[in-house]
Amino acid sequence: MTAFLVVIVIILFGISVWQMSRIFKLAQTKPTLNSEIATDKDNNTHGYLMMGFLAFIYFLTIVSFWLWGDVLLPESGSEHGSKIDTLMLITMILIFFVGIITQGVLHYFAFIYRGNKVKRATFYADNDKLEFIWTIIPVITLAGLIIYGLFTWTDIMNVDKDDDPLIVELYAQQFNWKARYGGNDNTLGDANVRLIQGINQLGVDPADPNGQDDKIVTELHLPVGRKVLFKMRSQDVLHSAYMPHFRAQMNCVPGMVTQFAFTPTVTSEEMRQNDYIVEKVANINNIRSEKSKALTAAREEALEPYEFDYVLICNKICGISHYNMQMKIIVESEEDYKAWLAKQPSLAEQLSNENK
Repeated sequence: MTAFLVVIVIILFGISVWQMSRIFKLAQTKPTLNSEIATDKDNNTHGYLMMGFLAFIYFLTIVSFWLWGDVLLPESGSEHGSKIDTLMLITMILIFFVGIITQGVLHYFAFIYRGNKVKRATFYADNDKLEFIWTIIPVITLAGLIIYGLFTWTDIMNVDKDDDPLIVELYAQQFNWKARYGGNDNTLGDANVRLIQGINQLGVDPADPNGQDDKIVTELHLPVGRKVLFKMRSQDVLHSAYMPHFRAQMNCVPGMVTQFAFTPTVTSEEMRQNDYIVEKVANINNIRSEKSKALTAAREEALEPYEFDYVLICNKICGISHYNMQMKIIVESEEDYKAWLAKQPSLAEQLSNENK
């Protein structure tokens, strides 16, 4: 990679020197009356270049879909995910449809109406009908997308207390995540960064009775089929809690609490049986196997086989180890979730052990 960057720098430096030499040469040449007037040859060259570039971007688009069309996310693991996917699909279809037509017309017009000494442009001041058409169509299209997106977003963000959602706090700090459960009462205790001390890494108020049974973990477990309301905080800089397989993302802002809710619908084990995931995992393990051979030959430790897990990652560039800021998510049955949660020590137990 370093050698590639060096070559690129050398090439760019060479281009810069060449361009500077041209500038100096032009500066020393006495301008003629027609030196800046494009000839028919110039216009034809640029016209054909525009059509060539149009063919290139169409070709690049087709190749991109052909080579990387299978790297998209699998089916959503949340209840609202299908709505996000539908909104994204409609938006992308419109963007590609309009983009393909617009680019085609733009480059074709640049070619067909290129400069020519014989042809003369017709003076055409304005056309109210045309201006109305090309204004009202984008207005209606964008308004439809915005309204559709607004209703979708409102429906997703609306949390009904009658749903009895599980309350979970996601706490972001450079460069890790922690989760806090509300214990048996499903109520989180008050917290403040000024109270961070020792084992109390999230600053939970020890004097708040609701915080005594809070449980702080580094692996997120969620019961399938139950709505989860996430309360999000950040200790230091702006982070973004991104759970791609659930189509969920929300910024974690220092000094304030943000929230997002969704209902997991597919357990981790069920998602591992998904055909797309099975193929993806097999491909990753093939790559790891080849790398492991090289590592073993160099007397280094081989890579472990990859197994799919839901994951929470940071989607804001928050520092030098941003790429590694992630937390494993396990979606399981209600019974398995309760059994796991019962094994986790409460904050009161942790503080008591610390003071011994």
